[in-house]
Amino acid sequence: MRSLAFSLLAALSLALVAPAGALEVTVAADGAQLAGKILRLKVTTAELEAGESASAEILLDGRKVSPAGGVALVAGEQTLIVPDLEISSGGHEVTLTATSSGGASATAKATLRAIPGWLSAVPPLIAILLALVFKDVLLSLFAGVFLGAMILVGWHPITAFARTGDQFIVPAFADVSHVQIIIFSTLLGAMVGVISRSGGTHGIVNWLSPYATTARRGQVATWMMGILVFFDDYANSLIVGTTMRPITDRLKISREKLAYIVDSTAAPVASLIPISTWVGFEVGLIAGAFKSLDLPLNGYQVFIASIPYRFYPLFALVLGLTIALSRRDFGPMLAAERRAETTGAVLAHGDTALADFTRGGLMPRDETPKRAINAFFPIAVVVVVTLAGLYVSGAAGLDRSQFPSLFKWVQEVLSNADSYNTLIWASMAGLISAVAMPVLQRILPLKEAMDGMMEGLKTMLLAIVVLILAWSIAEVCTQLHTTDYIVAMTKNVLSPHLLPALVFVISAAVAFATGSSWSTMAILMPLVISLAHGLSTAAGIGIESPAFYTLMVGTISSVLAGSVWGDHCSPISDTTILSSMASGCDHIAHVRTQLPYAVGLGILGILIGDLPTAYGLPVWVSLVVGSTVIIVGVLWLGKRINDGGAPASATG
Repeated sequence: MRSLAFSLLAALSLALVAPAGALEVTVAADGAQLAGKILRLKVTTAELEAGESASAEILLDGRKVSPAGGVALVAGEQTLIVPDLEISSGGHEVTLTATSSGGASATAKATLRAIPGWLSAVPPLIAILLALVFKDVLLSLFAGVFLGAMILVGWHPITAFARTGDQFIVPAFADVSHVQIIIFSTLLGAMVGVISRSGGTHGIVNWLSPYATTARRGQVATWMMGILVFFDDYANSLIVGTTMRPITDRLKISREKLAYIVDSTAAPVASLIPISTWVGFEVGLIAGAFKSLDLPLNGYQVFIASIPYRFYPLFALVLGLTIALSRRDFGPMLAAERRAETTGAVLAHGDTALADFTRGGLMPRDETPKRAINAFFPIAVVVVVTLAGLYVSGAAGLDRSQFPSLFKWVQEVLSNADSYNTLIWASMAGLISAVAMPVLQRILPLKEAMDGMMEGLKTMLLAIVVLILAWSIAEVCTQLHTTDYIVAMTKNVLSPHLLPALVFVISAAVAFATGSSWSTMAILMPLVISLAHGLSTAAGIGIESPAFYTLMVGTISSVLAGSVWGDHCSPISDTTILSSMASGCDHIAHVRTQLPYAVGLGILGILIGDLPTAYGLPVWVSLVVGSTVIIVGVLWLGKRINDGGAPASATG
């Protein structure tokens, strides 16, 4: 087995192989070794003889650290975690001696280098800081990946440069779900390209012109579409953004505002609705943690009960509608809206749209009929095929008679559905229908339709590169164990009543640093449920008491809400990137203008939601008070575009 020192911070990975039939084992560091109290090893054991078992004794710097009786080994690769140690920064030697039940033995050694825990959080934070300061997301993400590689390989720049490519960027293509997202996004971009070339986009604008006569109506319509496309956040961002962009451009609504409305309805809606593609994942995490602790709680029931406690996504929906109806903004969003209204520049000078669907190759000819049906039909095909695909893939193997109600049946179907493949089916069907419509109507010859498709594909290139780099830095965070460090630094809680608020902060920080809400939920959910259980019982709160249930529900909801917050605010989040891409917005401009709204809502959710409800305040009171604060705050702090002397406009 070749050395993993470059990427795993192990200077040596040595396997001692015995004669044929004997035990074979190798050991190396599992990613970066953080100074502290946990030793992480990656052990590979050769196939065992039938009926045989094996165990290992582990020495750290000559001191036995494995429990009495050793650690059980399985054939193949596994991760061994040895807790409750004192590991200082610097070099250490690990010796693993494996013994099979048949009497065979083998020894492997590895030299490890432990790094300070805080160093694991530096690469994602540097990437985020550079992106916000220099407004160059590609350079910033690459710098974060390269810095992470430098840390992992022991600060050798040439080796780090090589590992950046072959161990982070290239493997981002190897993940099946990543490839599926890329295919879905590019096919949808190609569909939009054909729609634009055939005049369908202009047809939508012309068709909606008598109804979307003001910027207020345009923003409300965008918000409502975001609610209606509830079944998947990726589909939500791409469908709503690409559909509404030409309309909001005509109404002089800034691309920043469009991206904000799209982003603030995508993940919040998909995470809240109990029949979306998120549900199976979320319920599975909750139920698995309950099972491991032997808690008499139902995962799906707790999921439903947690919905009112997810203050950030709920408040995000309230704020989005309030701003759309009032036409009031503040901070950098107000400046963007004033620029678009007074100058007609939906993008600021010098900004670059993450996906540009207004390029010359996508514009229809003057004589091309502008028919809205050529846009609506492919989009409808995407929606219908998505819903049908979710049903077909989710219903396979399920017995309808086993479910007491239609709602539970639909919920289970969508929970089991293959959302990624479904989105690919939908985008392929949408692209085919987008090409067929103008060709059959003789609006475009097939060659021109294909030219529009290729131009649409080209518009997605920048967004795809950003996605790949975002996934690469997420892998850097995985190998550096960034989440472990953040959790370890913030998990000491004095009172269980403070846990929901603290968990929200932890989840938000992890999702912000890693750019992934799903990864954050997967990593934190088992930990915080165990923590809530331990703190509650230690404080004398029995598992049968209403207080225990409220604290558990509040803690779980904080993981889900905090993950969405971090996903919204992070410039390396895939859904944030997709929102910028579909809206044709400069990515950093979207993050910069959305951040004040998200930060304010996060603080509001903690102060009015997480803390009071943990001490017994009814959740409906927090929701009513919080919504009232949002509405009053927007009307009080927000300013209209023409406040302060800016000229009024018919689009107000």
